Amino acid sequence: MCVTFSILIFILTKYAWKPILAMIREREQTIENSLNEANKARSEMSQLVARNEELLNQAKEERNKILHEAKEAADRIKADLLDKAQKEAEGKIQMAFREIDIQKRAAIAEVKNSVGLMALEIAEKVIRKELKGSTEQMDYANKLAKESNLN
Repeated sequence: MCVTFSILIFILTKYAWKPILAMIREREQTIENSLNEANKARSEMSQLVARNEELLNQAKEERNKILHEAKEAADRIKADLLDKAQKEAEGKIQMAFREIDIQKRAAIAEVKNSVGLMALEIAEKVIRKELKGSTEQMDYANKLAKESNLN
């Protein structure tokens, strides 16, 4: 049995031991390379996560900036519209006051004309009554015509 065992060890050592050791070394090298690549991948992944967080923060800052600018623009537009509306309202009020003043003056002029016409009618009636004769009326009319020509 010892001889058989020795022969078996000799055959295994000569023919099988070297290929088995080579396979074990190759397997060790493959495992070591895989571990190195996994570490590289892990470090790259952490760098990507950090970069993604940085990009996310930049995007948030940009969003906040855009929102702030939009709010300022809306406030400016609102202020401009309010100012424009106020100026427009003031213009309409001034126009209304002018229209009221024009209508007031027109009404006063109309009242004056009406009063003047009424005064003329009353004066005409009074003069006709006083100057019943046609000769008296003609003389008085001629006198008034001469006076008006002089003026």
